[in-house]
Order: sequence, then structure tokens, then C-alpha cells
Amino acid sequence: MKENAKVVVVILNWNQAGETVACINSLKQQTHPNVHLLVVDNCSSDDSVDVIKQHHPLIPILQNERNAGFAGGMNLGINEALLLDADWVFVINNDTLFDPTAIAQLLHYAEPSMGLLAPVIYYEEQEDLIWSHGGQLNKMLLEVDGIGRGEKDIGQYPASMPVDFVPGCAMLLSRQVLNDVGHFDERFFMYYEDSDLCLRIRQAGFEIFTIFDAKMWHKVAVSSGGTDSPNERYWMAHSSIQFFVKHGRFPNSILIILWRLASSLRTTIRLLMNNKTTALTAYWKGLWHGLLFVLSKQAGSPRFPKPRT
Repeated sequence: MKENAKVVVVILNWNQAGETVACINSLKQQTHPNVHLLVVDNCSSDDSVDVIKQHHPLIPILQNERNAGFAGGMNLGINEALLLDADWVFVINNDTLFDPTAIAQLLHYAEPSMGLLAPVIYYEEQEDLIWSHGGQLNKMLLEVDGIGRGEKDIGQYPASMPVDFVPGCAMLLSRQVLNDVGHFDERFFMYYEDSDLCLRIRQAGFEIFTIFDAKMWHKVAVSSGGTDSPNERYWMAHSSIQFFVKHGRFPNSILIILWRLASSLRTTIRLLMNNKTTALTAYWKGLWHGLLFVLSKQAGSPRFPKPRT
């Protein structure tokens, strides 16, 4: 019965104990009766582990031996969650806060054909302003058209909506989809690992839904230093090259190249106009390094753990 389904929540931490503790505090208020929390520390260089243990001594913490990025850190937690016999694994960013009924609402709408569900995500600074309600994929350009970003919630969306994409900061993944499709591709250090997983889920015949009755709030891009920070621009550019090379197919690849060149020009102009030259340098370095990566032997085949039964 989905009303009693076991949900293991995987929270990824890296040098942000305060954010993680606040996230745990909101998750401990969940009304669903079978929620278990698990923290993955991605080799923090500060006292994150001690601080989290001090506030929540009973919550298990997996300590990664290295900073494996979002995909690598989450996969460590997903593996553990499946070993704990989770029916659903809820992977979330630590810079998030949740309505007490969020998980219960997600499970209320869950059906066997649904491999992935996600809540509606609001900006933390303005609780009724939508950051993400998922998105639809333009199959020709492999570009996601986001739904609802920047809109005020006035009840304009249905309670549940099929989509092609939801962001990785909140993904409720079924055990079956993780076993059949696999986990995050660890070649993506940060960004686009969610797009890649969503695309693979849809290709495998599973559905993805966003649930408007399930609500959460997100402090956007905290882990990467903020929107348009040098680190965010570098990894966004780097991972975009990996994604489009991995999934682009002729003749679509020609359109994708032209579209991405235009997008790079738009990004360059925007960063210049905002006097963000350091971020601009990081952006182009990320594009170059991403191209070198996909051409190198280390790119190899997709890297994610073998499915567990």
C-alpha cells in the first residue's frame, strides 16, 4: 500500500551543515508515517558531520571519501536506501524546505507507471513564487521548456501534471525505475545529471509527474555559490557539453550545435552587460574543458551503480 510505502530521503551535504540541519528539521515534520532520513556528506572540509550529529544524532551519515559531485554523492545514498528496502527514494538538495504534507501528497498521486514524481518548487525568498513546476523537452533541440518559473501561484495549474523533466533538487524515484533505468550518471559532476536521468526514464517508458499539492521551497544554487557565480557557470557549461554530445543524434545534432552556439553568445552578452567577467571566463573554460572531457578516454561509458534487487 502506497499509504505505508517506505520512503528513504537522501540529503546531500557539502560544507553546509546549517542548511542541512534546517532541511532535516522540516523533513522531520512530514505526515507520512514511514519516512527515513539519510545524509551523505560529500567529503566536507569543515565540521559539517559533527554539527549535523550534534543536532540530529540518530540520523545516519554516510561519509564519502571524496567530493564525488551531485551524481556520485546521491548514488552512494541511493545504494544505501535500496539496501534498506526503500519503496521510494527521495533525493533532495540540502538547501530546501518542505511542507509537512509534501511526501504524503506525492505518494497520494503515485501510480505504478510513474517512475518519478516531484513537488512544485517555490523560491525560498518569496513563498508563493514558482521556481519550477517541471518542464517539457523539445526533442529536436534537447532543450527543456520550463513550466511556471517566475509565476505567482494563483491556482493556475492542475494538481498533477505529466512532464518530461524535473530538477534534481527534489526527485521521488521508485525502486523499480532505479532498478530498471539505473542511477545518476557520475560523469556529470554537477548539473545536467537530472536532465540525463529524466531522459533515460522517459525512454524506458516510465512517466514523470509534478504534483502541485506537494510543496517545497528552494534556496537556488547555494551549493555552487549562487546563480551566475564562476563555479555555477563553469559546471553548467562543462556538463552541457557532456549532455548534448551524449544524447545528440544526427540530423538533430546540427540544429543542437547551432542552437547552443547562439545560447553561448546570449550568455556571453548577458554576463558582459552585468560586468561578470570572472563568471564569463569560467563559463568559456567550462565549455572548453567539457569538450576535452568528451573527447578523452576518461569519458568512457555511463557510470552509475548496477541496479540492486
